[in-house]
Amino acid sequence: MLRDIFYIFRHEFYTVFKDHAVITFFVFLTLGYPVVYTYIYSDEVVREVPVAVVDHAQSLLSREFLRMWDATPMVDVVARCHDLEEAKMLMNKKEVYGIMEIPADFSKNIHRGVQAHVSLFCNMGALLNYKALVQAASDVSLAMGKQIQVQGMDYASRIEESIKSSPVTISEVKMFNPQGGFASFIMPAVLILVIQQSLLLGVGTITGTARDRRRNGLMIPANRHYCRSWCIVLGKACLYLLIYFVMAYWVLFVVPRIFNLTQIACKAELMLFLFPFLLACTFFAISGSFLSKEREQPFLLFVFTSVPLMFISGISWPREGIPDYWIAFSKIFPSTYGIDGFVKMNNMGAKLEEVFPEYISLWVLAAVYFILACLLYRCQIKKVNVSFLRN
Repeated sequence: MLRDIFYIFRHEFYTVFKDHAVITFFVFLTLGYPVVYTYIYSDEVVREVPVAVVDHAQSLLSREFLRMWDATPMVDVVARCHDLEEAKMLMNKKEVYGIMEIPADFSKNIHRGVQAHVSLFCNMGALLNYKALVQAASDVSLAMGKQIQVQGMDYASRIEESIKSSPVTISEVKMFNPQGGFASFIMPAVLILVIQQSLLLGVGTITGTARDRRRNGLMIPANRHYCRSWCIVLGKACLYLLIYFVMAYWVLFVVPRIFNLTQIACKAELMLFLFPFLLACTFFAISGSFLSKEREQPFLLFVFTSVPLMFISGISWPREGIPDYWIAFSKIFPSTYGIDGFVKMNNMGAKLEEVFPEYISLWVLAAVYFILACLLYRCQIKKVNVSFLRN
């Protein structure tokens, strides 16, 4: 039995390292994709978003408001337009991503003690730009409001002015993501998903190639070493695990360190958590590879499943806003529990016992997909035997 497992391991080793497409998925995609994706968002937050302003008031207060808005690190006023239509033309040309319009009665309303209004138009094609512009406008309006309140208190002391202008002080604490950055928020989920999807691509390509080259679409040769389904699954899994232990260390430990992403988990406990995740991903990929009838088919699986898996994992969209049936569907994928547990440990400092439900769920998935893969290969063995008897 051990001889059969070693034979299959060796045969799979030659299959993997002779196929340029499989090497690309297993090694180059896993090495390069996390680096490229993290580098794109390495700035973490959006700064100096180009905007246009339309000042109908042309007053001291309106110019002061725009000056303060431009002084924030999120905004860069690149154009001053006479009317809104001129500013819209700049937005349509992608020269600006926001427009601030100040009405003609802006200063008049403030001096009368009436609430003044400004209009902010944003290009919603880039939500990070929208967030930056709205936050900057809110900060400036609050700051100017405090200044206006203080100006009307001629005989108040400095302490009284401070209390009147800011009766409640809010201390903002951004837990687990101090800089409020996009990379620190989304990259842990992407890194976990890269491991699962690249395995699915590589193993699916191997299976599709085997079916293309053999008669009757069989996946295994008529060989005495391929007579036990569990030996086939273990022989293949041992090679994939060996490769992905190295790849996972690069993806989950080296890449975050290169880009200074949050890493507060104990490495030993994190590796203990990642072992059943890699095991579940491996058996999931072997089972899922039976859907590959042709060599090119895994590309369709990868493109179709990657983005939905990101959303239904609950990391990029609140889980409370996802329908229950999608939540139930997400539980068949190792990435759902892997993302949840990895984020809790790596970004929030949770211990292994605090992610015990995710840890046990990964072991259950590993067992389920191992049994499923064995059953699927048993059917293949029967087909090979029938084909051999006919010949």
